[in-house]
Amino acid sequence: MNKIIIITIFLLISNCTLNKVVKHHGVHFLDKKQEKLILSSTNRNDIIKILGPPSTKSTFDNDVWIYIERKHIEGSLFKLGKEKLIVSNVLIVEINNQGLLVKKDFFDVNNINEYKFNEAKTEVTYSKKSFVYDFLTSLRQKIDAPAKKRRK
Repeated sequence: MNKIIIITIFLLISNCTLNKVVKHHGVHFLDKKQEKLILSSTNRNDIIKILGPPSTKSTFDNDVWIYIERKHIEGSLFKLGKEKLIVSNVLIVEINNQGLLVKKDFFDVNNINEYKFNEAKTEVTYSKKSFVYDFLTSLRQKIDAPAKKRRK
């Protein structure tokens, strides 16, 4: 009986680990892989071969691809398991119409706050007397109407 208890305790303890679990999201080793990208000589296919598909794509005048890498570990028991950010890298790649790399911006935890965002706000372009407003209002009324009234 004692042997079974000892073996059970041994199995339970041996399955525990002291290493913390690292939660990884995005492209592994983005900081090292982005160094392989060369301006005006790397094309779309090379970028996909090196980094894989982008996390986000945007198409304006040029294609803008965004790659993200984040690593979290769980905090200590004293901090109630709050996750701690280890790595937060973002790579913004701009590709021209010919498919060549024109610009790349790499941001890590230290300089991510230096990125400038546009402060402009979009204004509402329709008024209460416009066609779009009338159409959306009638659509909302049809959706809100009870099923019995719609059948008539």
